[in-house]
Amino acid sequence: MLERWFQLERAGTQVHTELAAGITTFLTMSYILFVQPALLAAEPANMDFGSVVVATCVTSALATALMGVWARYPVALAPGMGINAYFAFVLVPAAAEAGHPNPWQAALGVVFASGVLFLGLTLLGVRERVMHALSSSLRSAIAAGIGLFIVFIGLRNAGLVVDHPATLVSLEPDIAQPDIAVAAVGFLVAAIASARKHRFSLLLGIGAATLSAVLLKVGFAGAAEQMPNFALAQKVISLPPSFTPTFLALDVRAALLPSLLPFVFVLLFIDVFDTLGTLIGVGQQAGLMQNGTLPRIERALASDALATIAGACLGTSTVTSYIESATGVEQGGRTGLVAVTVAGLFLGSLFFLPVISMLGSYPPITAPILLIVGISMLRNLTHVSWDDPSESIPALLILAGIPLSFSIGDGIALGLVVYPAIKLGAGRVREVAPAMWVVAALLLFYFLVLRGSA
Repeated sequence: MLERWFQLERAGTQVHTELAAGITTFLTMSYILFVQPALLAAEPANMDFGSVVVATCVTSALATALMGVWARYPVALAPGMGINAYFAFVLVPAAAEAGHPNPWQAALGVVFASGVLFLGLTLLGVRERVMHALSSSLRSAIAAGIGLFIVFIGLRNAGLVVDHPATLVSLEPDIAQPDIAVAAVGFLVAAIASARKHRFSLLLGIGAATLSAVLLKVGFAGAAEQMPNFALAQKVISLPPSFTPTFLALDVRAALLPSLLPFVFVLLFIDVFDTLGTLIGVGQQAGLMQNGTLPRIERALASDALATIAGACLGTSTVTSYIESATGVEQGGRTGLVAVTVAGLFLGSLFFLPVISMLGSYPPITAPILLIVGISMLRNLTHVSWDDPSESIPALLILAGIPLSFSIGDGIALGLVVYPAIKLGAGRVREVAPAMWVVAALLLFYFLVLRGSA
């Protein structure tokens, strides 16, 4: 049955490889189970912590299962990082300023409305046409830019790259720290196993990092004091909390308020290009691209849109495709069975939150995996037409814009605004697809009007 539906042999993979890839993806993105409720339960959103935990698990499981079974992509979905902070610290206060008695319920209504528009654009084929309008250089730059983004996140999560008031970021002055040691052990094990072509190199890296963290926490008092964010699980199984406080608590009519309507379109723009970027990046890495396009792309996009609608109903912010899916692809995952595995783990985590918390709430454990995967995605740079400035300059803006803006959507938007302008100035208008002109105009409006007003 699995072979017939997922066509494993045709994809050059096996069941155990897909399962291992699913486990890798889940472990790498499991931090969302605790980051999401922590953000939404704190000021100013003040949502119920336990309810958001359940909403995050259930929404991620449903969305990822739909992506795996229907679109048959090895892509996992969950509430998006960055956009969740925007929800909590920008959208909710805006709803409060608009005089809404329950700001977070109004914010969920805005998320719901953006998801409905997202689905409408998908059904009309608009998003698919946008992807087809991208040149080979732009698609390759998106994949490589996401790779750099993943590397940057990995270095930050490992504690190796830190904030700096003058240069924005810098290398951690004192690298003799337990967090960095844990990440270094995991990275070396994963890198060596990868170089030796070991099938489960990334899982080995996670295992090595976890073991080193436990040993440091238990065996060295000095190291344990420097690892306040790593706590050993006190038990294995726990009952899930109630989800009723946020279930169907959204206020859809609030999205039509003049002061909140711009936020609907901001969320729409961010989600559209985050999703397209992730699908292109993961699709290229997995070898799913066929003649510059992704098969069943409309199903993948619809899955993402439906996930946002479901998330708003259950009580969480915008759901999107995760770049951490690339870790499963690097582990050898190629089909929707990877996503189905992740979905099962999301549901199962409701009963194993103490153990998942131990792994997901300590970034140095999964940081080395992000480094390995990000590096592997940089191979897409060889497909950029560097000798053609009309292609390489927009590609470079995307490549640098994604990690430096800390946003896949904004980084892609920078390149797409400039691309047709350069082609026009170079007298090569025919190389620009009609859809690209519309996209560039809308993105310019987004940067100049929507982004500033919201």
